[in-house]
Amino acid sequence: MHHTMSDFTSGRDFPVKVAVIDYGMGNLRSVCKALEHEGARPEIVTEAAALDDFDGVVFPGQGALGDCAAGLKAAGMDEALKAWIEDDRPYLGVCLGLQVLFESSEENDSLGLGIFPGRVFRFRLPPEFKIPHMGWNSAEFRQAECPLVRELSLDGEYFYFVHSYYVAPEDPSLVLCETDYGGMFVSGIARGNCFATQFHPEKSQEKGLRLYRNFISVAARNSRVLD
Repeated sequence: MHHTMSDFTSGRDFPVKVAVIDYGMGNLRSVCKALEHEGARPEIVTEAAALDDFDGVVFPGQGALGDCAAGLKAAGMDEALKAWIEDDRPYLGVCLGLQVLFESSEENDSLGLGIFPGRVFRFRLPPEFKIPHMGWNSAEFRQAECPLVRELSLDGEYFYFVHSYYVAPEDPSLVLCETDYGGMFVSGIARGNCFATQFHPEKSQEKGLRLYRNFISVAARNSRVLD
Protein backbone atom coordinates (compact mmCIF):
# COMPACT_ATOMS: atom_id res chain seq x y z
CA MET A 1 0.00 0.00 0.00
CA HIS A 2 1.40 3.38 -0.98
CA HIS A 3 1.14 6.19 1.55
CA THR A 4 1.17 9.88 0.82
CA MET A 5 2.72 12.39 3.15
CA SER A 6 -0.71 13.77 4.00
CA ASP A 7 -1.19 10.56 6.05
CA PHE A 8 1.55 11.63 8.44
CA THR A 9 2.25 15.33 8.37
CA SER A 10 -0.67 16.70 10.37
CA GLY A 11 -1.43 19.23 7.67
CA ARG A 12 2.19 19.92 6.68
CA ASP A 13 2.95 19.87 2.98
CA PHE A 14 6.58 18.78 3.23
CA PRO A 15 8.12 15.49 4.36
CA VAL A 16 9.25 14.76 7.88
CA LYS A 17 13.04 14.96 7.96
CA VAL A 18 14.68 12.09 9.84
CA ALA A 19 18.37 12.01 10.75
CA VAL A 20 19.82 8.49 10.52
CA ILE A 21 22.90 8.48 12.75
CA ASP A 22 26.07 7.01 11.27
CA TYR A 23 28.94 6.41 13.69
CA GLY A 24 30.97 4.53 11.09
CA MET A 25 29.52 1.02 11.33
CA GLY A 26 26.71 -0.94 9.76
CA ASN A 27 24.77 -0.66 6.53
CA LEU A 28 22.16 2.09 6.91
CA ARG A 29 20.62 1.72 3.47
CA SER A 30 17.82 -0.62 4.53
CA VAL A 31 16.80 1.77 7.34
CA CYS A 32 16.77 4.75 4.97
CA LYS A 33 14.76 2.75 2.42
CA ALA A 34 12.15 1.79 5.03
CA LEU A 35 11.79 5.42 6.17
CA GLU A 36 11.50 6.60 2.57
CA HIS A 37 8.88 3.93 1.88
CA GLU A 38 6.79 5.38 4.71
CA GLY A 39 7.04 8.91 3.33
CA ALA A 40 9.87 10.47 5.38
CA ARG A 41 12.97 12.17 4.07
CA PRO A 42 15.89 10.38 5.73
CA GLU A 43 19.43 11.73 5.67
CA ILE A 44 22.55 10.04 7.01
CA VAL A 45 24.13 12.31 9.63
CA THR A 46 27.66 12.10 11.04
CA GLU A 47 27.96 15.52 12.72
CA ALA A 48 26.19 16.61 15.89
CA ALA A 49 25.58 20.17 14.65
CA ALA A 50 23.42 18.88 11.79
CA LEU A 51 20.73 17.48 14.12
CA ASP A 52 18.95 20.82 14.55
CA ASP A 53 17.62 20.57 10.99
CA PHE A 54 15.60 17.42 11.67
CA ASP A 55 12.20 16.40 13.05
CA GLY A 56 13.31 12.99 14.33
CA VAL A 57 16.39 10.86 14.92
CA VAL A 58 16.76 7.16 14.12
CA PHE A 59 19.87 5.50 15.52
CA PRO A 60 20.45 1.99 14.15
CA GLY A 61 23.56 0.25 15.40
CA GLN A 62 25.27 -3.10 15.24
CA GLY A 63 28.55 -4.45 16.52
CA ALA A 64 30.15 -3.75 19.89
CA LEU A 65 28.72 -1.19 22.29
CA GLY A 66 32.16 0.14 23.27
CA ASP A 67 33.07 0.91 19.64
CA CYS A 68 29.67 2.52 19.13
CA ALA A 69 29.96 4.79 22.20
CA ALA A 70 33.55 5.72 21.24
CA GLY A 71 32.42 6.60 17.70
CA LEU A 72 29.62 8.79 19.02
CA LYS A 73 31.98 10.53 21.44
CA ALA A 74 34.57 11.21 18.76
CA ALA A 75 31.90 12.97 16.67
CA GLY A 76 30.45 14.88 19.66
CA MET A 77 27.27 12.95 18.95
CA ASP A 78 27.03 11.54 22.50
CA GLU A 79 26.21 14.93 24.06
CA ALA A 80 23.99 15.89 21.13
CA LEU A 81 21.89 12.72 21.51
CA LYS A 82 21.64 13.17 25.29
CA ALA A 83 20.41 16.74 24.79
CA TRP A 84 17.97 15.62 22.07
CA ILE A 85 16.42 12.95 24.31
CA GLU A 86 16.40 15.19 27.41
CA ASP A 87 14.52 17.72 25.28
CA ASP A 88 11.94 14.97 24.54
CA ARG A 89 12.48 15.21 20.79
CA PRO A 90 11.52 12.10 18.76
CA TYR A 91 14.21 9.39 18.93
CA LEU A 92 14.06 5.79 17.73
CA GLY A 93 16.97 3.51 18.61
CA VAL A 94 17.39 0.14 16.91
CA CYS A 95 19.49 -2.73 18.34
CA LEU A 96 22.66 -0.98 19.62
CA GLY A 97 20.63 2.25 19.43
CA LEU A 98 18.67 0.76 22.35
CA GLN A 99 21.62 -0.63 24.31
CA VAL A 100 23.67 2.58 24.12
CA LEU A 101 20.97 4.45 26.10
CA PHE A 102 21.93 2.59 29.28
CA GLU A 103 24.84 3.00 31.67
CA SER A 104 27.11 0.09 30.87
CA SER A 105 27.49 -3.31 29.24
CA GLU A 106 29.06 -6.59 30.27
CA GLU A 107 30.71 -6.58 26.85
CA ASN A 108 34.30 -5.48 27.65
CA ASP A 109 32.89 -3.42 30.55
CA SER A 110 31.83 -0.78 28.02
CA LEU A 111 30.10 2.43 29.05
CA GLY A 112 26.91 3.59 27.32
CA LEU A 113 25.40 7.09 27.25
CA GLY A 114 23.78 6.61 30.68
CA ILE A 115 20.51 8.30 29.67
CA PHE A 116 18.57 5.63 31.59
CA PRO A 117 19.72 3.61 34.62
CA GLY A 118 20.37 -0.01 33.76
CA ARG A 119 22.89 -2.41 32.28
CA VAL A 120 23.34 -4.57 29.20
CA PHE A 121 23.88 -8.31 29.76
CA ARG A 122 24.91 -11.24 27.58
CA PHE A 123 22.39 -14.06 27.25
CA ARG A 124 23.23 -17.02 29.51
CA LEU A 125 20.95 -19.78 28.32
CA PRO A 126 20.75 -23.58 28.11
CA PRO A 127 22.57 -25.00 25.05
CA GLU A 128 19.36 -25.51 23.04
CA PHE A 129 19.08 -21.71 22.77
CA LYS A 130 21.55 -20.50 20.17
CA ILE A 131 23.40 -17.22 20.72
CA PRO A 132 23.07 -14.84 19.01
CA HIS A 133 19.30 -14.89 19.27
CA MET A 134 18.54 -14.63 15.56
CA GLY A 135 15.33 -14.69 13.57
CA TRP A 136 11.65 -13.95 14.10
CA ASN A 137 10.21 -13.70 17.59
CA SER A 138 7.20 -12.11 19.22
CA ALA A 139 7.28 -8.80 21.11
CA GLU A 140 4.45 -8.39 23.63
CA PHE A 141 3.64 -4.74 24.27
CA ARG A 142 3.28 -3.36 27.81
CA GLN A 143 2.39 0.28 27.06
CA ALA A 144 -1.02 0.25 25.39
CA GLU A 145 -1.11 4.04 24.92
CA CYS A 146 2.33 4.32 23.31
CA PRO A 147 2.02 6.00 19.87
CA LEU A 148 4.75 3.73 18.47
CA VAL A 149 2.47 0.68 18.73
CA ARG A 150 -0.63 2.19 17.14
CA GLU A 151 -2.47 -0.46 15.10
CA LEU A 152 -0.14 -3.21 16.32
CA SER A 153 -1.47 -6.09 18.45
CA LEU A 154 -0.59 -5.63 22.13
CA ASP A 155 -0.62 -9.41 22.59
CA GLY A 156 2.40 -9.74 20.34
CA GLU A 157 3.73 -9.03 16.88
CA TYR A 158 6.62 -10.83 15.21
CA PHE A 159 9.81 -8.91 14.47
CA TYR A 160 13.32 -9.85 13.34
CA PHE A 161 16.12 -10.07 15.94
CA VAL A 162 19.92 -10.49 15.74
CA HIS A 163 21.68 -10.01 19.10
CA SER A 164 23.70 -11.63 21.89
CA TYR A 165 23.06 -8.94 24.53
CA TYR A 166 19.88 -7.54 26.06
CA VAL A 167 19.02 -4.52 28.21
CA ALA A 168 17.92 -4.66 31.83
CA PRO A 169 16.41 -1.27 32.73
CA GLU A 170 16.24 -0.43 36.44
CA ASP A 171 12.91 1.38 35.94
CA PRO A 172 10.14 -1.07 34.96
CA SER A 173 7.95 1.76 33.65
CA LEU A 174 10.41 2.17 30.74
CA VAL A 175 9.54 -1.25 29.33
CA LEU A 176 7.64 -1.04 26.03
CA CYS A 177 7.77 -4.72 25.08
CA GLU A 178 9.15 -8.07 26.17
CA THR A 179 10.17 -11.17 24.26
CA ASP A 180 10.59 -14.79 25.36
CA TYR A 181 13.89 -16.47 24.53
CA GLY A 182 14.71 -18.95 27.27
CA GLY A 183 12.88 -16.52 29.57
CA MET A 184 11.49 -13.00 29.12
CA PHE A 185 13.81 -10.15 28.23
CA VAL A 186 13.12 -6.47 27.48
CA SER A 187 12.91 -6.01 23.70
CA GLY A 188 11.88 -2.35 23.64
CA ILE A 189 11.58 0.77 25.79
CA ALA A 190 9.56 3.98 25.58
CA ARG A 191 9.46 7.19 27.57
CA GLY A 192 7.83 10.32 26.14
CA ASN A 193 9.09 10.66 22.57
CA CYS A 194 12.09 8.39 23.13
CA PHE A 195 11.62 4.86 21.79
CA ALA A 196 14.05 2.01 21.15
CA THR A 197 13.75 -1.61 20.07
CA GLN A 198 16.13 -4.56 20.21
CA PHE A 199 14.61 -5.96 17.01
CA HIS A 200 15.13 -4.51 13.53
CA PRO A 201 11.93 -2.92 12.16
CA GLU A 202 13.53 -2.53 8.70
CA LYS A 203 13.95 -6.33 8.52
CA SER A 204 10.48 -7.04 9.90
CA GLN A 205 8.27 -6.56 6.84
CA GLU A 206 4.82 -4.96 7.24
CA LYS A 207 4.80 -4.75 11.07
CA GLY A 208 8.23 -3.12 11.07
CA LEU A 209 7.13 -0.59 8.45
CA ARG A 210 4.07 0.15 10.57
CA LEU A 211 6.37 0.93 13.50
CA TYR A 212 8.45 3.32 11.35
CA ARG A 213 5.21 4.91 10.07
CA ASN A 214 4.09 5.48 13.67
CA PHE A 215 7.46 7.05 14.52
CA ILE A 216 7.17 9.39 11.52
CA SER A 217 3.73 10.46 12.78
CA VAL A 218 5.24 11.27 16.20
CA ALA A 219 8.02 13.28 14.51
CA ALA A 220 5.45 15.17 12.42
CA ARG A 221 3.41 16.11 15.47
CA ASN A 222 6.47 17.29 17.39
CA SER A 223 8.17 19.09 14.52
CA ARG A 224 10.08 22.26 15.32
CA VAL A 225 11.63 22.52 11.89
CA LEU A 226 10.25 25.29 9.72
CA ASP A 227 10.94 24.73 6.03
